[in-house]
Amino acid sequence: MKKFAYSLLAGAGALALTACGGADDASIEAEADTVEMPADAALEGVSEDAIADTEAMIEDTAVTDEDANEAADAAADVAAAAEEAANAANAVGNAVDAAENAVN
Repeated sequence: MKKFAYSLLAGAGALALTACGGADDASIEAEADTVEMPADAALEGVSEDAIADTEAMIEDTAVTDEDANEAADAAADVAAAAEEAANAANAVGNAVDAAENAVN
């Protein structure tokens, strides 16, 4: 009885999948025209020449020595804090190992 039910269920699934198909002829492959036409329509009126965006340009981009030194100091502070955090994590790991060894 189970085999009959499984066969019936498989047949119904196959029919449902064939009913979902939308192509009249499955041997027809996708053509480039169906994909490229919307892109061509979207690019109508666009020239190939580059246009400079004068509003986006930053005029004063020079970095002073003072700014560079401040950035270097801030980076050193972050590196020191990261090293302290790594040392604290190692200490916690060592404490956990010691507690596990004491339990065993």
